[in-house]
Amino acid sequence: MQHKHKWLPIAAALGAMIFWSFSFVWVKVAYLAYQPITVVLLRLVISVAILFLFTKLTGRLQRPARKDLPVFVLLAFFEPFLYFMGESYGLKYVSSTVASVIVATIPLFTPVVAWYFYQERLSRMNLLGLVISFAGVSLVVLNRDFSFSASPLGIALEFIAVLSTIGYATVLKKLAHRYNTFSVIAWQNLIGAFMFLPFWLAVDLRQFLSTPFHPEAFRAIVLLAVFASTFAFIFFTYSIRTQGINRSNTFINIIPVFVAIFAYLILGDQLTLQKMAGIVVVIAGLFLAQLQRLRTR
Repeated sequence: MQHKHKWLPIAAALGAMIFWSFSFVWVKVAYLAYQPITVVLLRLVISVAILFLFTKLTGRLQRPARKDLPVFVLLAFFEPFLYFMGESYGLKYVSSTVASVIVATIPLFTPVVAWYFYQERLSRMNLLGLVISFAGVSLVVLNRDFSFSASPLGIALEFIAVLSTIGYATVLKKLAHRYNTFSVIAWQNLIGAFMFLPFWLAVDLRQFLSTPFHPEAFRAIVLLAVFASTFAFIFFTYSIRTQGINRSNTFINIIPVFVAIFAYLILGDQLTLQKMAGIVVVIAGLFLAQLQRLRTR
């Protein structure tokens, strides 16, 4: 049983990455009828309703202490607010695959932040795993001539999402050991929904009222709310609590791999030999990044 517990944080991180990978597809479907802020606000409202109902029924809801309120607000500002502002509008200008590879750069920036705030050390094996897995990501998302074209605006917006994720993980570390996972996600999504509300009223309300109900797009929003905005964050918070920021964010490298696979299975996109080789390289890099930790335990 103890041996199985060693793999729970890894399984949690992989689960979060799978749900977030699906979100790149679901967002595109939701955009068939609804605008970005509408999609984000609806998924947050649904997620908040699920989380508060669950935590109330199970008695797990913790109210934030007064001294922690600014920390919760900062957490919600980074994610969901700033992250979704960058990701949602970025996906209007770049493909899901390009967006996913930009997101995969998060582990390259995270170690500096983790070292500065929490003195987390990254071993040579961890660094080697990061480099190898990112090389695999490049094989998955780039053409044979190692080039791709994308909107500079879309790329810039996606990098805003990258920076916000690093800020989110850093702030989350301050709360993860004082509050249970469900409470953290419930409050962050509730505060985030209120942050989005003024923008929705000013930008999307009129178009939302004039848009006929679209079953497929609304179903995608529900899937985003349940899996990407609820379960994925619960799994990721648990992973950060048990593994630390660096090792948890390492798994973000695998998102483009899942996106490529889902695009092949769901959308019929071509999965070339180069992409399959990249998948193998990414998995090898993730294994190396985790190897020393497992040996130490």
